[in-house]
Amino acid sequence: MRLAVTAPDRLDVRTVEIDDPGDLISCLPHPSALAWVRHGEGLVGWGEAARLTVPAGPGRFTAVQDLLAELFGGARVDDPLGVPGSGPVAFGSFAFDPASGGSVVIVPRRVLGRRGGRAWLTTIGEASGPVARPVESADPLTAPSQLTWSDGALSAPRWQRAVAAAVQHIRAGRLGKVVLARDLFAQAAEPIDARVLLARLAHRFPACYTFACGGLVGATPELLIRRTGDEVESLVLAGTTARGTDPADDTERAARLTASAKDRQEHAYAARMVREALAPLCAELSVPDDPQVLTLPNVMHLASPVRGRLHGERSVLDVVEALHPTPAVCGTPTDQALELIRRLEGMDRGRYAGPVGWVDARGDGEWGIALRCAELDGARARLFAGCGIVADSDPAAELAEAHNKFRAMRYALQG
Repeated sequence: MRLAVTAPDRLDVRTVEIDDPGDLISCLPHPSALAWVRHGEGLVGWGEAARLTVPAGPGRFTAVQDLLAELFGGARVDDPLGVPGSGPVAFGSFAFDPASGGSVVIVPRRVLGRRGGRAWLTTIGEASGPVARPVESADPLTAPSQLTWSDGALSAPRWQRAVAAAVQHIRAGRLGKVVLARDLFAQAAEPIDARVLLARLAHRFPACYTFACGGLVGATPELLIRRTGDEVESLVLAGTTARGTDPADDTERAARLTASAKDRQEHAYAARMVREALAPLCAELSVPDDPQVLTLPNVMHLASPVRGRLHGERSVLDVVEALHPTPAVCGTPTDQALELIRRLEGMDRGRYAGPVGWVDARGDGEWGIALRCAELDGARARLFAGCGIVADSDPAAELAEAHNKFRAMRYALQG
């Protein structure tokens, strides 16, 4: 696989520790933002020191890892901190379907980070001079206005028919689960500023991973993998219900979700696949027998936190390759589910439900699944929502679930 690369012959990288910059997202000077933030910690970046355009086809994660190893390995690096996210860093967003192009990896010119009470600024480029302040000048923020909405590939009735067709395939024994997604378009009066959406999402969903890369913006609850040295963590989410109207209703809905055979089956598929994918890579692996309930402002999920210790030298991208796509966003068996998605969804998902996150020169990084997100193109935003379909799925209930999942990005656009 040949990647298209825009980069200087050699990078100069300098990281310095700085005073706490405050809110990371508010430090972004340009609408073309890069971000990975949760509970106020993480990384934001801007500018482009290098860009990798990744074609469709197998081996894309390995190809990116090899090229980044070459690019970072040849860099002049001054990084006295040596913590995850300091030194050379690349942000990435991959297409869900390996047969689709459009994946992108960006090495920013500036990276601002905060982790564990420490903050730093990294400059990346050719013969970079003195480290500048985090924000030299900032473009003014303009919230989206005069929004109009339109259906994506399938109207609501047509999507319900696609769900019904998927249920028939499952009941016929052709597969166990498939995840079907919908898209929705929003049109604004002016180009949409990613920073406005990021700020709203981070405020509304602080426990999620608020991200931006190459125009894809969102707040995902699902951590695909975090690698810190030889330790890895993942959070499996599958099985969903809407939030209640009050605490008592929440408690009742959580109990129903925990007891739901349909949702527990959907979750079990995802947790089993993650266990099977990580086991060959790990000397130790812990996967809970029963899921817990993760409560977010708009929905509740069945969740299983997974922890392990890697054996051998493996980058976070090696683990991403082993895990993607999980049954939480594709289905099981994977090949049959992916083929049914291509037949029934009526669209190319692009980078929705693909891996999104960052990797540094040590191979550390955090990658999530690009959920609750929108792809920005000037004044237009394409929103996505997906639902896990099993034998007991009801098309009307799945449509309602998709509507609830759209709410995060509708809020980000509308305020």
